[in-house]
Amino acid sequence: MKTSSAFEQPPGQARRVLCVGAAVMDTLFRVRSLPTGQGKILPYDMLQIAEGMASSAAFAVTRLGGHASLWGAVGNDDTGERIIADLSNCGIDTSGVVRVEAARSAVSTILIDDQGERLIVPFYDAGLHETVKPVTQQDVSAFDAVLVDVRWPRLALRTLLAAGEAGKPAILDGDVAGDGVIEMLAPAASHVVFSQPAAERLAGTAELVKVVGLLKRKFEHAFISVTAGEHGCFWFDDRTGEICHLAAPRVRTVDTLAAGDIFHGAFALAVAEGLPIEETMRWASMAAALKCQVFGGRTGAPSRAEVRDGLRDWDVPMTKMRDR
Repeated sequence: MKTSSAFEQPPGQARRVLCVGAAVMDTLFRVRSLPTGQGKILPYDMLQIAEGMASSAAFAVTRLGGHASLWGAVGNDDTGERIIADLSNCGIDTSGVVRVEAARSAVSTILIDDQGERLIVPFYDAGLHETVKPVTQQDVSAFDAVLVDVRWPRLALRTLLAAGEAGKPAILDGDVAGDGVIEMLAPAASHVVFSQPAAERLAGTAELVKVVGLLKRKFEHAFISVTAGEHGCFWFDDRTGEICHLAAPRVRTVDTLAAGDIFHGAFALAVAEGLPIEETMRWASMAAALKCQVFGGRTGAPSRAEVRDGLRDWDVPMTKMRDR
């Protein structure tokens, strides 16, 4: 394990990461426990905030000292204007966000309990993502890495392909998606970071070591990893053929919302900065864990100094194993 100095801001201009996908207005309600049936539940805190997978990842990039641009879609409505303003005020370049005249902006209601778990009710207007602009190698050439989620698959595919042509890291946030979406996008990605539910669904098993091995055989060309929340993260080591596991940092969990997105944003920035893969996974793991200590979805994304300080005191060894 390298010292925390390995995670200092690299010299020169901040690395640029393009994030493609979801932009949503979330209403977060903090409750003592999640409902188990019908009735009324009274929250004791609430927050309205623009986020979503790609948007939250972009916020993480900016918090960690990178430059983030977002390509997404909102409706031509008041909610859409609020989403763009909220994300722009956080330092994200939203000039690539399109306003769709005939669609409503995405919204969701989220309940978060005292254990940090959540219940999400999202709404995405199908018309938001009907139109897809051309994406060329030149369009992505100014970025040091590209990160796409699964919410706008056709634009994600074009962006991944263009990034590949430009020789840029093309990273897929492999979350749960409609049938065939992951299978369509992953062949164009250089790195795929799966969520545990999506990975298990695709692999047909819940044994995470076996899951990583199966997914690596399915997508041999790409770096493959799986994030598993409190169980840490797993990835396939292309040099040794072994599967690596890194336990999650121990934190007091308050809110897990957007933790995976923060992991993806931190991962993309680390790849853009050229960190070795073990340091990249430690960096992203710590960023996601620190976020879980704060209520408010992506607002809990830590600064670079906070992640660096957390890593200084975290010396959990990486373990390696074989898929049998």
